[in-house]
Amino acid sequence: MSDSGESASPIRTTDVIRKKRDGHELSRAEIAHLVEGYTRGEIPDYQVSAWLMAALLRSLTRAETAALTDLMLRSGEVLNLSEFPAAKVDKHSTGGVGDKTSLVLAPLAAAGGVVVPMISGRGLGHTGGTLDKLESIPGFRVDLPIAEFREVMRECGCAMIGQTAEIAPADRKFYALRDVTGTVESPYLICASIMSKKLAEGIDALVLDVKTGSGAFMKTEKEAAFLAELMVETGERMGKKMVALITNMDQPLGLRVGNAVEVEECIEILRGGGPSDLRELCMELGAWMLHLGGRADTVGAGKREAADLIDSGKALDKFRRMVELQGGDARAIEDPSRLPRAKHSLEILSPKGGYVSAIQSENIGNACVILGGGREKKEDAVDPAVGIVLHKKVGDRVSKGEPFCTVLYNSDAKAAQAKRLIEQSYEFSETAPAATALVRRIISGSAK
Repeated sequence: MSDSGESASPIRTTDVIRKKRDGHELSRAEIAHLVEGYTRGEIPDYQVSAWLMAALLRSLTRAETAALTDLMLRSGEVLNLSEFPAAKVDKHSTGGVGDKTSLVLAPLAAAGGVVVPMISGRGLGHTGGTLDKLESIPGFRVDLPIAEFREVMRECGCAMIGQTAEIAPADRKFYALRDVTGTVESPYLICASIMSKKLAEGIDALVLDVKTGSGAFMKTEKEAAFLAELMVETGERMGKKMVALITNMDQPLGLRVGNAVEVEECIEILRGGGPSDLRELCMELGAWMLHLGGRADTVGAGKREAADLIDSGKALDKFRRMVELQGGDARAIEDPSRLPRAKHSLEILSPKGGYVSAIQSENIGNACVILGGGREKKEDAVDPAVGIVLHKKVGDRVSKGEPFCTVLYNSDAKAAQAKRLIEQSYEFSETAPAATALVRRIISGSAK
């Protein structure tokens, strides 16, 4: 195993685990030993799980984070997209409940003239995954080889795939293991995971949506800002235009949580409808993508352009074309009833009248996982049909006995568990709570 020439004696995995467990900084050679050995299958899951927990509890230094990002990035192919004259821009979210903006933003930005090479992930913990949502469209392929990925971008300006064997294979393995070992929340591991994938895409600019609140991995704005600054700094060090938006995840985004139901909600947004909070965030993130991609002089101009691309139907046309090119049934866009549908539904009734004062978003996400909409173990299959439809959000008035939520399910036992968790997630008050901003803060680095 590699020691990168920095050590005369062989590096042992147990020593690397102990060193991080005891709070010491690892050398690049020690991190390389771990990353390269695990990627090649020479180091087992249980040893890397131990190291991940040590990294979570003891933290990583900036130097360790930079080394881990770079080694994951270089574990596979770094794309050269110079064949595309337009700016290459991507967007990434740190994960939230009901967070489905990628499905709107990739075609929206492509319709605006930038190229969007989006490599996404699956559900992580209580949050949904872009790939799982896309795969709820019958026939949609997220496993395109790089040559076909390029061809789809040539045809329509955007493509949305999962990590291939060529792209950051180290991160693909670490990502799946973090999901099932309780080590998702480390900002350093999140930064290395996100930035290794995104920098391997050959992009010029990246817009980050860093969630904060009860449904986010970063529960406080301080934690979210730390992660955002870490990623912006990492990207700018690599010569990329960067911006990070700190956004509210104290309640689910939009009204639907699941896979097929979230695709349906995205189609509504692309048609000019949909929930106001989801539309607002798509316009904000889309504006930054167009701005950093050189298609709008200001963010304000980007918002106007984004609205025009929705209203004209151009963004929806791009989405339809991308679905076709990636093998999906584009008829589902015109007729969402062709998407997977749960066999049963269950309304949850309000125990009292008043206002919804809070929703514990993580519980809502976990309820969706219980239904089968996410994974509890990395080998679990996802049921694309199940989900949760919210009828009331924070600040909405509700009457006693009125439905505030509907559960879409295929298993009675799972529905009963999910119902109990959702009931515990809603809080009610006699007076309306104060409104909170959706976009809390913007960290733009040197981006103008």
